[in-house]
Amino acid sequence: MSEAAAAFDSKSFVDSLPGKPGVYRMIDASGEVIYVGKARNLKSRVSSYFLPSNVIPKVQALLRLTASMDVTITRSDTEALLLEYNLIKKHRPRFNVVLRDDKSFPYLRLSTSQEFPRLTLYRGSRKEPGRYFGPYPSAGAVRQTLHELQKLFRLRNCEDTYFANRSRPCLQYQIQRCTAPCVGLISREDYARDVDITVKVLEGRSQEVNLELGRHMDEAAQSLEFEKAARIRDQLASLKAVQAQQAITSEERHDADIVAVASAGGECAVALMFVRAGHSLGSTSFFPSAAFAEGPEVLAAFLSQYYLERDAPAEIIVEFALEEAALLEAAFSERSGHKVRIATAVRGIRLRWLQMTQTNAAEALKMRALAKSNIEESLEDLRAALNMEKTPQRLECFDISHTGGTDTVASCVVFGPEGPLKSDYRRFNISDIEPGDDYAAMFQALMRRYKRIREGEIAAPDVLLIDGGKGQLAQAKAVLNELQVHGMLIAGVAKGADRRPGQERLFLLDRDTPIILASDSRALHLIQRIRDEAHRFAISGHRRKRAKRHNQSILETIPGLGPVKRRELLKQFGGMQGILRAGIHDLSGIRGVGSELAKVIYEHLHPGS
Repeated sequence: MSEAAAAFDSKSFVDSLPGKPGVYRMIDASGEVIYVGKARNLKSRVSSYFLPSNVIPKVQALLRLTASMDVTITRSDTEALLLEYNLIKKHRPRFNVVLRDDKSFPYLRLSTSQEFPRLTLYRGSRKEPGRYFGPYPSAGAVRQTLHELQKLFRLRNCEDTYFANRSRPCLQYQIQRCTAPCVGLISREDYARDVDITVKVLEGRSQEVNLELGRHMDEAAQSLEFEKAARIRDQLASLKAVQAQQAITSEERHDADIVAVASAGGECAVALMFVRAGHSLGSTSFFPSAAFAEGPEVLAAFLSQYYLERDAPAEIIVEFALEEAALLEAAFSERSGHKVRIATAVRGIRLRWLQMTQTNAAEALKMRALAKSNIEESLEDLRAALNMEKTPQRLECFDISHTGGTDTVASCVVFGPEGPLKSDYRRFNISDIEPGDDYAAMFQALMRRYKRIREGEIAAPDVLLIDGGKGQLAQAKAVLNELQVHGMLIAGVAKGADRRPGQERLFLLDRDTPIILASDSRALHLIQRIRDEAHRFAISGHRRKRAKRHNQSILETIPGLGPVKRRELLKQFGGMQGILRAGIHDLSGIRGVGSELAKVIYEHLHPGS
């Protein structure tokens, strides 16, 4: 037992605890919260840690580090669950199962406020009016569904401003993905029918849709509208083909999430499958931090942290029976506004969903282990190539992007043993330098980044990679010397003579000649991957900055149009293209823009019209 643990008087602490619900926190000698737990009976739960018979490895590891404990008494088990969730989210204790991913899942959204509703991909809070279908595991899954529905029912997906200013059909009509309601090529009634059928498809009422389309086809044929009947016939045939591809479906219009856990070698993966209206929308994977945790503990922690952040479906299907299932059901039901059931003993199609999710979890864990192994081997090769004493665990790479010296953006990307650490990526808008001065841009970006590292706000890397040669390397050295930040290896990554991949040269501060790695070197491939990611991240930031400046620079020349009104115009019309398509009437409807200013804006943007 450590000195810290020996100094902690566990007996007196346990004797002082009440037999009430609450949350307890284990704290190490440095004051760091290392574990957060909840209990229906604090005295009983906490005392169990100190029983001589409790030799569970996780408990023993916790007790060796625990220097003190705090408790918070709550009024109910549910309140304890919510407090535990908030404390884990705040402290991210090393011995808790901590969900590291903060994914936002996309939906299909059908607007309900227009005469001709639009169907689009949507990501964000669902407070805007409309019908939402999902969630989907990825934007690609939404786009695939949207693509199929557009082929079948040809609902519009254009912005309202674009729709309102059309004088002839757009390309979507030409490729038969829209019926052009913007120019009156479909009646309100027929469009409403297509909307209604689309909703029924998304709700899983496929048989009802098939019968309805068949009836409409017969009616059109009897009315001698053979072209319309042929179009509905093709619709029906295409819909049945799509339905035939959806093998994992239920006859019931059932909403459920299926959750499965796989663990091996101290790592774990959680697979989550979305089923809506009886159709599987696909699955996604999470990789929570879970020191010493077993499957049921990982599952319970995942459910708590995931569904206390978002609405739960009517049923959550899991592979383990959980002691706190009733507590979780009550908390999820209260948050979601409808009854939520956690099911374990399932049969039929539900069992097939669960088995598929278990397979997905196992495969995700296997692929992650393989990727991690490859990166670890590459990091070891990099250690040898750079003659480092220890294998690097954190790498940062900087790059600069601009066009003709304008809109300069610097990027910083971060990699670790598990690959890209995207939450640690940063961009820097560079200002007050001579246009095109990459050295000054690099100096400014490094200074801003490493001031925070010097203050201990973020972790320092083991290796700092700079996209460039000796000049950029000198800037990095100057920054680190000025800030007195040491202890990392700095390398400049310069392209070869003809700038082809595989010919990169590595410049180090203590070497007069560059290091040239073999083209098949795993260390070189890792460096190329990080350098390319920094380049991509810098370019995407630069392009956004350039587009924003272009939009604003045109509007800034319009007299009487201040920054607040410019932002409102760009927001309401979705960008400069939407403003250019808008008429005087549309412009005058924007807050703060009257009819006179609308005329000035229109005439300025359309000279000679």
